[in-house]
Amino acid sequence: MDDRLTQTQAGLAATRTLTAFAWLSIATALATIALKGSAYWLTDSVGLLSDAMESLVNLAAAVVALLMIRVAARPPDEDHAYGYSKAEYFASGLEGALIIVAALAIAVTAVQRLLVPAPLEQLGLGLLVSASASALNLAVGLLLLRAGRRHDSIALEADGRHLLTDVWTSAGVIGGLLAVMATGWQWLDPVVALAVAANIVWTGYRLMARSALGLLDQALPAEQRALLSRVLGAYEARGVHFHALRTRRAAGRSFVSVHVLVPGHWSVQQGHGLLEEIERDLRAAVRGVSVMTHLEPIEDPASHLDLELDRDEGSNSK
Repeated sequence: MDDRLTQTQAGLAATRTLTAFAWLSIATALATIALKGSAYWLTDSVGLLSDAMESLVNLAAAVVALLMIRVAARPPDEDHAYGYSKAEYFASGLEGALIIVAALAIAVTAVQRLLVPAPLEQLGLGLLVSASASALNLAVGLLLLRAGRRHDSIALEADGRHLLTDVWTSAGVIGGLLAVMATGWQWLDPVVALAVAANIVWTGYRLMARSALGLLDQALPAEQRALLSRVLGAYEARGVHFHALRTRRAAGRSFVSVHVLVPGHWSVQQGHGLLEEIERDLRAAVRGVSVMTHLEPIEDPASHLDLELDRDEGSNSK
């Protein structure tokens, strides 16, 4: 009971931490919208307009991330026995979709400016304001990325990656406008905006692809699977056998299932004690993993017929 209470308290503390970071992301998005919007208003640059539009996406994504973090923190219930952690994948996927929509809007605006050129004004002041917004995004993006990795939050990590992508986008826009100032070539402004749009599309695609893989129950990373195999290998040296090892990840939750084969003459108490020991060592090897074990007598042929996810009942009857 004490362990369960401690885990619940730790989960609530982690949720409060993630929520605080999500609110920080929202505040940052509002601040950068104001700064980049001012930079566009000063200069009439479609490059800076594209940068400001991406900050609008940042705001929408941060709000969605906050909502999904709260949903993912819900404890398991009768209808969702494995919890709600996959809700974070929806935040990441939606963020990717919003990014692509913003990129299309930027591309349309840039093409219009190519067809109907317009002079740029107060570039120096506009670039200074835009650089200030980029510095803010850089600091908060690094903070969110570290927090997302530390707490296994894909929503927070995606938000941090998006802010860092925004920094590179802003750097490209600023570089292009500096080139306009140096050369007087006004057409560079919409060309830079089109390059920004292409980069944003690639970022959105990667976020959506990662969300899709997560919803498809992707296995744990190779390095974590190696740690699990190392633990089981130590028991195999003691004469215990294993098969049907399966892993999957659901945002911040990780799951492992494995069948344990022991001599059939063992008592229930012996088998239970072994499983408790194995599960404890697996949880120690991979932080936060939920382990499910299944005990089988090694001499029984039926024990070797359930290697696959779906058992062939027909072969068991022969």
